[in-house]
Amino acid sequence: MSWSIYTNSTDRKQLALEESLYFTGNGYIGIRGNLEEENASSDSIVGTYINGFYDDVPIPYGEKMHGFPDYQQKLLNVIDPQSIVIWVGTGEDREKLSLLTGKVVDYKRALHMDKGFSERYIHWRSKQGHELKITFKRLASFKRKNLFFQQIFLCPVTKNIPIQIISSLNGNVTNYTNPNDPRVGNDASKRLFVKHMKQQNGQSYIELQTKVSELSVAALSELKVHHDHVTYNHFMQNGELISKATFVLKEKTTIGKRTFFADTLRYTNLEQTLGLAREEASVFSFFDIQTEQQDYLASFWKKTDIIIEKDHSLQEAIRFNLFHILQSTGQDGRSNIAAKGLSGEGYEGHYFWDTEIYLLPIYTMTNPEMAKKLLFYRYSILPQAKQRAYEMGHSQGALFPWRTISGTECSSFFPAGTAQYHISADIAHSYIQYYLATDDVEFMKQAGAEMLVETARLWMDVGHFTKNSFRIDAITGPDEYTCIVNNNYYTNVMAKQNLRWAVKICTFLQETDTECWGKLKSRLNISYKELDCFEKAAQKMYLPVDEKLKINPQDDTFLQKAKWDFKHTSKDKYPLLLHYHPLTIYRYQVCKQADTVLAHLLQEDEQSEVVMKNSYDYYERITPHDSSLSTCVFSMMAARLTYLDKAYDYYLQAARLDLDDVQGNTKDGLHMANMGGTWMGIVVGFAGMRIKESGLYFRPQLPTKWNKYTFSIQYKGRMLHIIMTKKTFTIELLKGSPLLIHVWDKPVQLINKEVITNSVSRGMLNGKSIYF
Repeated sequence: MSWSIYTNSTDRKQLALEESLYFTGNGYIGIRGNLEEENASSDSIVGTYINGFYDDVPIPYGEKMHGFPDYQQKLLNVIDPQSIVIWVGTGEDREKLSLLTGKVVDYKRALHMDKGFSERYIHWRSKQGHELKITFKRLASFKRKNLFFQQIFLCPVTKNIPIQIISSLNGNVTNYTNPNDPRVGNDASKRLFVKHMKQQNGQSYIELQTKVSELSVAALSELKVHHDHVTYNHFMQNGELISKATFVLKEKTTIGKRTFFADTLRYTNLEQTLGLAREEASVFSFFDIQTEQQDYLASFWKKTDIIIEKDHSLQEAIRFNLFHILQSTGQDGRSNIAAKGLSGEGYEGHYFWDTEIYLLPIYTMTNPEMAKKLLFYRYSILPQAKQRAYEMGHSQGALFPWRTISGTECSSFFPAGTAQYHISADIAHSYIQYYLATDDVEFMKQAGAEMLVETARLWMDVGHFTKNSFRIDAITGPDEYTCIVNNNYYTNVMAKQNLRWAVKICTFLQETDTECWGKLKSRLNISYKELDCFEKAAQKMYLPVDEKLKINPQDDTFLQKAKWDFKHTSKDKYPLLLHYHPLTIYRYQVCKQADTVLAHLLQEDEQSEVVMKNSYDYYERITPHDSSLSTCVFSMMAARLTYLDKAYDYYLQAARLDLDDVQGNTKDGLHMANMGGTWMGIVVGFAGMRIKESGLYFRPQLPTKWNKYTFSIQYKGRMLHIIMTKKTFTIELLKGSPLLIHVWDKPVQLINKEVITNSVSRGMLNGKSIYF
C-alpha cells in the first residue's frame, strides 16, 4: 500500500541524495540519512539540525547601501550523533564494516512512513570469513521531541565473531557549502565551538555555543550493548566523545544508542533538561518508542492521507511528501517550515512565503491546531516586521522579511528578495484562510486582527492613489525573473484582499465584542478614517486587463518586452539563474514560476473565466518552471480550467520531484513547498476545493488515468470524507453539525452522517454540457 520507500543501491554517488530522501525528523530535530558506519565519506553531507537554531553571519558587500541587512541567520549543522562504527576481528586482521570493504552479500534500505522510522539491512562477509547480518533502525520521536534513537541488531552467520563498536558524539562540526550555487550557503567559517563536554556513568554530554548569536546547543548520548560480556571504554578526542564496546558475537545482540538534544532558544538549563528527558525515556525500549511513533502517525494519517486507487508510483510520492512535511514542521510556535525542511542546508534553513501559500493549507484543513502554531510563529516576529518596514522608509505597517529565521531580513539580493513585498499579503492570506476554515474568533482577537491591520498599513504606505486607482510601484512578484516593477498583478490582488479583510475583521469586532475592539483600537491607534482608506484602496486597486490579449499583464511593462528565445536555449542552460546575469533575464518575457497564474488560483473571483484561461495559456508558453514552486500551481490551475490531461502531466512532475531528483539538487534538501503542492494538487486542483467567505466549494474532476481518489478535511468543526470516482462525487459528514456546501456552484446540504452522492451538471463548457 505504498507506505515505504526502498533502495538496494550501494552506489556511493547516490549517498548525498539518499541522505535527504531518508532523513529522520520530528519538527524539532532533523538528522540526514547518513550511514552510521561511514559518516566521514567525501560523498556525504553529514547533517543534524534543530529547527530555528542559527548563528548570525555577516553579509559581505562590495557596495553597501542603506537598508541592506548587516547579518543573516544561518541554520547550523549541530552535534553529530550518528556515527556507530563496527570493527570485526582482532589485531591486524580486523576490518571495518563498510560498503567498500569485504563482501556485501545483500543490502536494503527503507523508510516507513506509517511507522515513522528508517532502517538499513546489510548481510556482510569480511575478508577473513567473518559473516554477519546487521539491521540499523533509527527514529526521531514525535512524542519525545528531544530524542533521537538508533537501534542495531547484530545476527552472526559464522561463530564467535570478535566485535568492537565505536560510537561517537561529534561536536567538531561545520556546515556544507557550495560557492557555485546561490541556493546553497557559501559561508565556510566555523560557527560552533565546544563550551563544555564530559563523560560520566557511561553518558556523553557536549555543549556548543555559536560564534555570534551566543546560542547554545547540547546533546546527551549513551550507548548500551545488550550482551552478558561486554567491555566499555569512554574517552574524549578532538571535540568528540567516544564510547567503545568490545565483545564476542555468539548470538543475536542488540545495541541501542539514545541521543537527546536541547537548545537555549527553548530551554534554560540544558544539562538538566537533557538529564530529565533521558530519565523519562529510560524505561522505554526501542519497541516502546516505535509503538508510540506508530500511534502518533496513525492519528496523522487518519486526518491527512490521500489515496489514489491503483497508482502505486503517485501513492508512494504523496505519502512520502506528506511524511517529510510532518517531519519538518515546527510545532512550538517558535519555528516554522524551512524551504528544505530539516533535510538539508539548501537556502540555509530560511523560512519563506512557501509556508503560507503551499504548506499551511494542509494543516488548516487537516490539523488546525498545528496551523495555528505556525501562524503564531509569524505573529511572534511581527515586531521585527514593523521595524523592517521602518528601515525600508515606511512610516507604518509590517514588512515581513523575504527569508528569515529569527525575524530579520536575510536576503542580500534585494531585487528578488526584499522587494517581494507580497510576502506580507501572503501571510495575511493564510490568516484569512485559517479563520474562514475554523471560525476561530479567539485567535483573531489574540493575533489575527493585529496582523491584518499592520500588513494592510504597509500597502497604504507603499501604494498610492493616481488616475482614479490605487497602485503599488517598485516591487517584485513571485516571478524572480522579473524584478522591481510597477503593479505586479499578484501583489496587487493579494494586497486588495489584505486591505478588505483588515476592515472586515475590525468591523466584526466592533459589532460582536466592543471591549476587545476598544482595546485593539487603542493599542494599535486605529481610526475609522484609516479603515475607510483601507476600503477605498481595495475598491480602487489597479488590476489591469490587456484588452487585446484578454489577459492580466504580469505588471505594467511585462508585455512590452521581447519573449525569451526558448527554441535556441539548450537544456544545459537551465535553470537560467545559474547561466545568465539577472539583468539579461529581466529584459525578457520569461517567468521562473507561476505568478499571475498563482494569483488566479488564490483569487479566482477577481477575474472572468475568459481572462483566467487566456492568462494561463499565455504564461504557460513563457514559463520554464525553473522554480520547484511552479509545476504544482500550473497543475492546479489547469484543473480549474478543465485542462485535465495537462493538469495530470504537471502533477506527475511535481509529485515525484524529489523521489526522482528531477531538478538534480535534492541532495541539498527536499523541496517542501512543492511537496505541499502535491496535497493541494488533489484537494485544491482535481477536487477544486476553495474556502470562501460564503462557504466551502468544490469543482471535482478525475483524471482519465485514475479510477478513484479519496481524502479527508476538517472545516468549522466538521470532519468530511471525500470520494471521487468516475461516476460519483461523494462527501460524507463524519463529525459535526449539518453543513451547506457548494458543488460546481450548486448548493448541497450535508446532514448528520448521510452520504451525499451528487450528479449535478457542471454547466456549459465549450458548448457542451459536462456531467460527472
